[in-house]
Amino acid sequence: MAFPRHRPGSSVEPSPSFPAVETKVLKDWKDGDTFRKSVAAREGCEEWVFYDGPPFANGLPHYGHLLTGYAKDVFPRFHTMRGKQVHRRFGWDTHGLPAELEAERQLGITNKSQIEEMGIAAFNQAAKDSVLKYTDEWQEYVTRQARWVDFENDYKTLDITFMESVMWAFSTLHNKGLAYEGYRVLPYCWRDQTPLSNHELRMDDDVYKSRQDQSVTVTFPLEGEAAQALGLEGVLALAWTTTPWTLPTNAALAVGPEVAYGVVPAGPASSQPGQQYLLALDTIDNYRKELGYEDSAEARAAVTLEFTGSELGGIHYRRVFDYYADSDQWDMSGAWRILVADYVATGEGTGIVHQAPAYGEDDQITCAEAGIPVIISVDDAGCFLDEVADVAGLQVFDANKPLTRLLRESGRLFAERSYDHSYPHCWRCRTPLIYKAVSSWFVKVTEIRDRMVELNQDIRWVPGNVKDGQFGKWLSNARDWSISRNRYWGSPIPVWKSDNPEFPRVDVYGSLEELEKDFGAKPDDLHRPKIDELHRPNPDDPSGQSTMRRIPDVLDVWFDSGSMPFAQVHYPFENQEWFDTHNPADFIVEYIGQTRGWFYTMHVLSTALFDRPAFSQVISHGIVLGSDGQKMSKSLRNYPDVSEVFERDGADAMRWFLMSSSVIRGGNLVVSEEGIREGVRQFLLPLWSTYYFLGLYVGDHEPRWRSDSSHILDRYILAKTRDLIDATTTEYEALDSPMAAQHLRNFADVLTNWYVRRSRDRFWAGSDTDALDTLYTVLETLCRVAAPLAPLITEEVWRGITGGESVHLCDWPKVEDFPADAELVATMDRVRDVASAGLALRKAHSRRVRLPLTTLTIVSEGARDLVGFSDIIAEELNVAGIECVDLDDQAIQRFGIGQKLIPNSRALGPRVGGAIQGIIARAKAGEWSIEKGVVTVGDTELQEGEYTLELTSASEETAVSFLEDGGFVLLDTTVSPEQEAEGLARDAIRWIQQERKNAGLEVSDRIDLVLEVDETAREALENHRELLGQETLSTTVSLEPLGAKGETLPVGSGSQLRVRVSRHV
Repeated sequence: MAFPRHRPGSSVEPSPSFPAVETKVLKDWKDGDTFRKSVAAREGCEEWVFYDGPPFANGLPHYGHLLTGYAKDVFPRFHTMRGKQVHRRFGWDTHGLPAELEAERQLGITNKSQIEEMGIAAFNQAAKDSVLKYTDEWQEYVTRQARWVDFENDYKTLDITFMESVMWAFSTLHNKGLAYEGYRVLPYCWRDQTPLSNHELRMDDDVYKSRQDQSVTVTFPLEGEAAQALGLEGVLALAWTTTPWTLPTNAALAVGPEVAYGVVPAGPASSQPGQQYLLALDTIDNYRKELGYEDSAEARAAVTLEFTGSELGGIHYRRVFDYYADSDQWDMSGAWRILVADYVATGEGTGIVHQAPAYGEDDQITCAEAGIPVIISVDDAGCFLDEVADVAGLQVFDANKPLTRLLRESGRLFAERSYDHSYPHCWRCRTPLIYKAVSSWFVKVTEIRDRMVELNQDIRWVPGNVKDGQFGKWLSNARDWSISRNRYWGSPIPVWKSDNPEFPRVDVYGSLEELEKDFGAKPDDLHRPKIDELHRPNPDDPSGQSTMRRIPDVLDVWFDSGSMPFAQVHYPFENQEWFDTHNPADFIVEYIGQTRGWFYTMHVLSTALFDRPAFSQVISHGIVLGSDGQKMSKSLRNYPDVSEVFERDGADAMRWFLMSSSVIRGGNLVVSEEGIREGVRQFLLPLWSTYYFLGLYVGDHEPRWRSDSSHILDRYILAKTRDLIDATTTEYEALDSPMAAQHLRNFADVLTNWYVRRSRDRFWAGSDTDALDTLYTVLETLCRVAAPLAPLITEEVWRGITGGESVHLCDWPKVEDFPADAELVATMDRVRDVASAGLALRKAHSRRVRLPLTTLTIVSEGARDLVGFSDIIAEELNVAGIECVDLDDQAIQRFGIGQKLIPNSRALGPRVGGAIQGIIARAKAGEWSIEKGVVTVGDTELQEGEYTLELTSASEETAVSFLEDGGFVLLDTTVSPEQEAEGLARDAIRWIQQERKNAGLEVSDRIDLVLEVDETAREALENHRELLGQETLSTTVSLEPLGAKGETLPVGSGSQLRVRVSRHV
């Protein structure tokens, strides 16, 4: 039966282009509608629910999408083969700043006022046009990576059905008292003129960027009765800030209740003799120079008065600026005094914190408790209002220098320093943020926080430490979520308010039907500005003059994302029963940053709305980095182009590289071309070479799927296949693709480098149907088990040997279909370990495998169990005899075995520093010991990984190596003249076989052989003519003197030859 069965008239290529193979498979899938068939075939079966986190489509896919996409494909394929129905509905995230910023870029808009001028309708249309700009490219990309997705039944967050469900969610939260309007200090993007949520600042590391600012330390002269009572009248309190622009609205100073403060007089070197300064004692050293002291001890000794922070509360001081000095106008009668606040510490600055309640969350809370109001000094664009006349119209960061100059001129500047710090930036437009008090709608997360923590325990996280680590800790400290945005393109907040405060009324709507009931028309679009056009008379205004109008804010785009589980199916207006029985989802996956993004917002809304988690299993994978270990950068070109990888190595190679790595377990992964190609070498090539090998020898035999062969090698590989099915099933179920890949990689090695190689003679004969059927059965099963991790190449191989429609339409293999033989597997694995150790010794001592040796001695517990496999070991290692000796306490001494300690300087050096050279010297001198597994050199105990132990032999002719079970092997490396001659002959056989391949001969072709040889080689080959003929199917063998022309081939120890072959007629 000729392979490939599904492509009649073609043949299996020995070295195919995997990308070309993949292209054929993708076409077959498209023509055969294979994905839909795989879903339809499980109709009526238990469903495995998968949520696809929607991407934005106004940009092209990148490596992050590639990684997540593969994970989104691997496990649904597995569970489909396990008999479950897995719908894979694609989604598009279409709202929010990403879309608006793209529209601004296309329209040449640089600030919010330009949007208002052009009109919301035109701007939102541009945003809508941009959000699905790259859908075709996305579909091509996803299809090429062999990810099965339902694009035709996709959902979009801009669909009115999705938005109505979002509307219902907000209304339900409001009805439960979990949505409210508040006035809080929030992260604020002055470029986009909208607040952000705290969780948006914690998603990605690059939200915080290194920034250099000027910090100032300002003097605050103490005054009033409380100051006099403590002897502090005229003392200058010192406060430090990195935001001088907030000083115009300074309203108070804060001290820590238990912090120790002291008064330090100006020192001998001070530029301000006679002044006295108040600051925390722990911070004196920070200001030693400015205070006028040579050293810290001198400054500390000069302290004249000491207080705890709690004693300083209520002391007044002279304000810095007078912009808001009118207490009646600004209600500042309680301002400009020292407040006591628990959050104050002494890590940076002076231990006295300047309070600007409009621009600091703690400031606002502390000042509110003291009855001090919030004063806003900047507009929505972050520019100063007219009240701050000296810097009116300047953006806050531009105002820092002129304000610092004013402090210097007024004598209030004590110190100015450059300050490098990590500063938050807008995650979308990358503008440095400010903190600003704004009116916003919030989800009352703090009220459900404890329940969120409880429900998190029902979720299985990969990696497991995220549950109570990054995600759990975030939940434990979660704050109320700001969900309103002062923007345009998004789901509207369904709140209508009276435009006359004398007749207040608030209406919150949760459906199109409710809107139709009150406004007389059912909207066909919930976007601005159409939704803003819905207004009606205020029912609570008897005069009929006021109107109910929608507030202009839209919802945070993360509210859309968090609503995805129910909004994608238009719950609760449709599919209510389906959703209630299919939520939580069985599986979701995204990168680790989504613990503060999508994972988090889904968990918040699911807890608040349904009192259950949104998902039961989640992979929170790491991120991919460029080849230099840095963030991927187009300008640096530090990563291979995805399209080029697909065309050069194939999508399966990329899938294997990503899914077999630790990135799935939360680690970061450096992407390199070599790493991608390693996946080809690890699995795809062994799989294909086995396929090619079977096709080479199957001949006219019709292979049968069976697992009942009695041959020991067949029994072994069949039992190993059973173990493979069991192990990979466990790992796939555990969402552990790296371990599943490890099992597959190890099995492929056993299959090709042990079973196939050890069975070549059986295949060569052509009549051993047990071998052919066993290899067919194992290869067919391997394709099924590996299908989720290499869907394209396994498809081609599986169809090639079976002629079936698709491996992905098959059921998962059953372990009970294969024999269990743990004892045989364990013993044969030991045989392989012995062979591996022996081959390593040959290599280390320059004894090539074709060179016969005399003896290998195996010293191990239960070594006599290996006696029955001596022939295999002897043949594998090309030794004449095998000795098996059971390991006992005296074995090492009896065989004259010693141990050599080799310190690993790269691992050990960073820990011991300069002592490394002494440790190496003592190790070489044998001045070390090992007790209870602990290695000690001198006084230093070495840790695992900081050293290796090698065995040594008293005889230079004996090589020795450890075995994995704690035993060891000894190889006699002595070579006799007869062995040298046979080795040379076998070297020649190798070159002859290669020349047969080069000549394009069939494996069964007989040949006429001519060898040009030197004198040493002639003698050896004359004695092994029969061996040459048998091994190479040579009918005639001619030995001729080696001529001077032409390249020669090395054989033996320095001999040369040339090979000529021709088909024997």
